[in-house]
This record gives sequence, structure tokens and C-alpha cells, in this order.
Amino acid sequence: MRRRTFDVLVSTGGLILAAVLLAAGILLTWGHSFVSSEVHSQLAAQKIVFPTRSNAEFRALPKADQAAMGRYAGQLMTNGAQAETYANHFIAYHLSLLPDHGLYSQLSAASRANPKNAALAALTDVSFKGTTLRSMLLNAWGFWQMGQIALVAAVAAYIGAGLMLILSLLGFWHLRRAAPEAEVFPKLATRLQSTAS
Repeated sequence: MRRRTFDVLVSTGGLILAAVLLAAGILLTWGHSFVSSEVHSQLAAQKIVFPTRSNAEFRALPKADQAAMGRYAGQLMTNGAQAETYANHFIAYHLSLLPDHGLYSQLSAASRANPKNAALAALTDVSFKGTTLRSMLLNAWGFWQMGQIALVAAVAAYIGAGLMLILSLLGFWHLRRAAPEAEVFPKLATRLQSTAS
């Protein structure tokens, strides 16, 4: 194959790949922006504020949970990292204080077995509400995490597009410098010509 033909094919393919990576980067950036905006607006609307370090609820937490919650003490919850922290280090701790560690399935089964036990019914209701809020916050965290992954992928796509553009331009530059009769694999071309004659 002639060197110029090879350079044209590879360089054109590189330009196409650069365009595809650029389009992917733009879509991934949009995805990150959409997810971050949605998570922020949905969480901010709930007006969940982390307890301050001086708050009795904060001081009642185990040391590991205090360390996790302390990063956001007094802040309004607005992102997935905060939602995950609140769900796993505040709500989960309070659920663990309930009978059966606050597992709704266990409390609900016990409540159905004792329908006249008002205290058990109230605990089941607390468990249901706490478990539901915790799962909603963890879903917000998961959605937000996908947005963070989209941002990393967008950066990688932009870098890849830039590299492919540079390599393609170098290929076109090399095309202008290659001799018209130059072959990509000259020894192979010579061998093929000698066997054909």
C-alpha cells in the first residue's frame, strides 16, 4: 500500500474518531450537568440541614459517624455525597436503635402478628419512614455518583479527541512529506512484486 494512501486513511479515521469523542464528551458533560442540577434542586428543596457539632443529636452519634457527619455540620444537603453521609451515618444509626435494628420487614411482621399493639405499630411506622427516607437519599447519591462518572468520562473523551486531532494533523503533515512512490512496508511490497513477476 502506498504511504500516502495509508496516511490519508489513518488520518481521516483519526479525524472521524476525534469528532465522535468530542460528541461523546459533549453528551457526557450535559449528562453530568443535568444530574448534578437535578440532585441539587431536589435535595435543596427538602431543606435537610446537618446537625451542628454542638447539637445533642450530633454528640449522641458514635465517633465514626461523628467524623463522617462533621464534614457537613450545619450545612444544607445539596449533593449526593452529603445524602450518602446523612443516610448511612445519621438515619442508619437511629434506625439501629430500634428493635430488630429498625428492619422494616421484621417490625412489620411482628406488628401484623400483634395488631392490637399500638407501640409496635408506631415503631413499624417510624421504621418505614426512616427506611424510606434513607433509601431515597441513597438513590439520590447513586444518581449523583453516575453524574460524577459521566464527568470523568467526559474529560477522558475530550483528552482522547484532542490527541486524535493532533495525531490526525500530524498524519496529514506526513502525507505532504511522503514521496508518491513510498510504500508502507517496502520490503513486503518488493517481495510481493518479485513473486508476482
